[in-house]
Amino acid sequence: MKKNYCYIALSLLLSLFVYLFYRTEKTVINEIFISIISFDKFAELRKEITNILPLNEHIIYSLPEGLWVFCITLTSKHLFLKVGKLEINLFFIPLVFSIGLELFQLLHLTNGRFDFWDIGFSILFWAVANYLINYKSIRQNILQPFTLKSFICLLSYLIVYLAHVWK
Repeated sequence: MKKNYCYIALSLLLSLFVYLFYRTEKTVINEIFISIISFDKFAELRKEITNILPLNEHIIYSLPEGLWVFCITLTSKHLFLKVGKLEINLFFIPLVFSIGLELFQLLHLTNGRFDFWDIGFSILFWAVANYLINYKSIRQNILQPFTLKSFICLLSYLIVYLAHVWK
């Protein structure tokens, strides 16, 4: 399980790097970062980094979503939510969430643009987290008892907010 937390941390750090230096400064995380170091320092740092390490458009716009799906799939892999007698296995939720978000973008119900690459990256990283990374864990209800694993899973969902673009 500790190895999975390393995968999660590295994936989130890579996503953070891409968001900070290659995506719009209007995201919540960039607004926070700019408020800490100032816009001028941020712009200078961003320019240096993007000149040293130019990235492909798919890496900039689709990889972070794929990495987020990877992380949230790992954190929710052995969790379920019990609603009455219904038991919902949470490892499908990241895929439903990411594809649903793309469909909302297609229908212009949320900010962003629909992209098949985002769906492809999401499916790929969901499959990797589900089928290639194995670990033994006890199935548990995400809310009862509320554990560190539950907290990390819910926190992973909240991280999506940091990528939100202010208009």
